[in-house]
Amino acid sequence: MTQISVVTLAKGRPDHLVNLVHGLSRQTQQPTELIVAVMQDALYVLPDAPFPIRQMQIVGDALPLAEARNAAARAAIGEMIVFLDMDCIPTPTLVADYAGFLADYDGLLMGEVMYLPGGATAGDWSFDRFAEVAVKHSDRRGPPPRGIERCEDYRCFWSLNFAMRRDTFLGVGGFDERYAGYGGEDTDFGKTLDQAGVPIAWVKGALAYHQYHPHHMPPVHHLDSVVRNAQLFEEKWGYRTMGHWLHAFGLMGLIDHAPGRPIRILRRPDAEDLALTGQQSHQPYANTATVIRLLEARVAA
Repeated sequence: MTQISVVTLAKGRPDHLVNLVHGLSRQTQQPTELIVAVMQDALYVLPDAPFPIRQMQIVGDALPLAEARNAAARAAIGEMIVFLDMDCIPTPTLVADYAGFLADYDGLLMGEVMYLPGGATAGDWSFDRFAEVAVKHSDRRGPPPRGIERCEDYRCFWSLNFAMRRDTFLGVGGFDERYAGYGGEDTDFGKTLDQAGVPIAWVKGALAYHQYHPHHMPPVHHLDSVVRNAQLFEEKWGYRTMGHWLHAFGLMGLIDHAPGRPIRILRRPDAEDLALTGQQSHQPYANTATVIRLLEARVAA
C-alpha cells in the first residue's frame, strides 16, 4: 500500500493538536506517520495513536511557516504528503480520499473545509454533531460535485488542507523560506506551481473540520509580516499579493500602500482595530469582506 505521511505545524493550542491526532486515529486508511513541526520551545504531550508521531522543532523569532513545512516534507517517508493545519480535524476518509486521487493525479489537491463554532469540540465530540453545526466559509468556493476539478487561478490555493506527491513538492522547491510570519507564502507557492506547470485542483472529499479559535480578519495582529511579505512578493513577481488585506489596512489608516513606492506603516493597531476585526465565539470564522464593507461605508458617509 502507498505510504502517506501527514504533516502539521504547531504552536500553542495543544487541545487542537490532540483533536487532530484523534481524527487521524479514526481514519479508514491509517497514515504511515504524523510529523509535527513544532514552532515553540516545548514539545507536545500527545495521545497514543495507531501510527508513529514524530515531533521536530523549527523555532524562529517570527512564525517560520514556510521553513517548517519544507523541513517536515523533507523528513517524511511517505510517497504522498497530506498537509493539514493543527486546528483541523480530519473526517475518517480524508487520508483515503487523498490517496485515491493522488494515485492518478500528479498535482496539488485541495480538500474540503467546514468551520465549527466555539464549543463544538467540547467533551466527547462526534462527526455527526460536527456535520450539524459546521458552516462553509462564505469567501471560499465549495468542492466540485464529484471527483477532481482543476483550479485555473493559483491565488485560490490555501495551505489549510492540501496534499501532493512528495517528489512533486520537493521538485518545485517547496515553499519560499524567505517568507516569515503570517501571510503571502501560500500565494507565492501557488504562483510557483503555476509557473512550473503543476496543476492545482479541488476535490470532492478529503473533508476537515476547522476548530474555532479567536482570530482577526484582516489580520491586524500580523500587520508587520503581512506588509513585509507583500513587498517580498512584489520584488519577486512584480506585483503585490494580499491586496484585500492591504486595502483594509489602508481604510483603517494603518498603512500607506500607494503603488510605485514601499508600503509604509503609519500607526499600530489599537483596541478599536482589534475589536473591529476580531472573531467572536459564535462566529465559525472571521471575514475580511465584511470588515471591508463596513469600512467602505464609513468612508462613504
